[in-house]
Amino acid sequence: MGNRLSVYFSALLLIATMGASLPANAQMYRYTDAQGQVVISNTIPQEATKRGYDILGSNGRVVETVPPAPTKEEIAARKAEKKRQKERERQREQDELLLKRYSHPDQAIEAMHRKVREMNGLIQLKRGNIQVISSQLNNEQSRAADMERAGREIPQATLDKIRRLESQIEEIEQDIASQRKDIVQLKQSYREDIQRLEVITDKERTLPLEVAEEQ
Repeated sequence: MGNRLSVYFSALLLIATMGASLPANAQMYRYTDAQGQVVISNTIPQEATKRGYDILGSNGRVVETVPPAPTKEEIAARKAEKKRQKERERQREQDELLLKRYSHPDQAIEAMHRKVREMNGLIQLKRGNIQVISSQLNNEQSRAADMERAGREIPQATLDKIRRLESQIEEIEQDIASQRKDIVQLKQSYREDIQRLEVITDKERTLPLEVAEEQ
């Protein structure tokens, strides 16, 4: 304790002595050196600034305290908290948009069912197109088979038409497969919204998530 008082009074004496020869607005710095000793000077080493320091006025009073530089752990913690804050803000914005669309989870379920029915309706139309094209393909293949049995050469136009019809069927089947994947993704997205609505509205759904679909 006596050593600390000695350092303190020595610092005051140093400030008083230096203050007499410094301008009225001069600044002094009080910091701890690498040996843990308190130092008062009109300059401060770069390394010492990392440990934090005080800025003193010409009267020896603290006019500003600069905290120590944050550790790697503190920096990581701040980044993590900043990330959490951004995530909370993003979630808040998403919740606001969701509530503008639906006030109850059942409304989102009804919207999901409507959309799924629409997409399944398009699939049924494409299946109808496949049936029409398949009928044309069967006719062309039958004609080609008759020509072969009769020993006649199949015209190139007929072969080209058969390949074109087969390609059309394949493309439509790919479209249907892609649309089925879209339906799966759509349901997943709606279910996430429905679950979130149950949380932010504090209301439980009463409608089933699944409905009978035409195959």
